[in-house]
Amino acid sequence: MTESILSPHQADPANRSRLRWRARRGLLENDIILTRFLDAHETGLTDEEVDALTRLLDLSDNALMDLVLARKEPEGEVDLPHVRALLQRLRIA
Repeated sequence: MTESILSPHQADPANRSRLRWRARRGLLENDIILTRFLDAHETGLTDEEVDALTRLLDLSDNALMDLVLARKEPEGEVDLPHVRALLQRLRIA
């Protein structure tokens, strides 16, 4: 019964596994931040938050680190309200 109220991402273990695998980064700092964030919040992520995280994971390690550390702000295709909201959560995680 609980699966019917879960989002498609949350209802599909393969999707969760793919997201966690993509969160593994070459830059150790990114890897630690993303892994800790997913450990704490993965089960509660909405589809919109998963989309935001996916967009961030499409960035290079250095670009992602600059955003997470607030050295830069999102630009272009990642400059979306839901991406900015998730980025704020990552920054305080």
